[in-house]
Amino acid sequence: MKVAVDEEKCCGAGQCVLLAPEVFDQRDEDGVVILLDEQPSENLHGSVREAADVCPAAAIEVSEDA
Repeated sequence: MKVAVDEEKCCGAGQCVLLAPEVFDQRDEDGVVILLDEQPSENLHGSVREAADVCPAAAIEVSEDA
């Protein structure tokens, strides 16, 4: 799995951080997503997919071919 984020789309809702704090964080000044791990371990794949699914701005892209 490979993860990418679009900071321009991010609205700072923070659902990704709540679901996968090992993979996502937020900038203090504006809440925009920070990608901590672009190739998370397999045990995190479910929470990363869920984070991408619930992102209100569709700012998280998940590719299964890592």
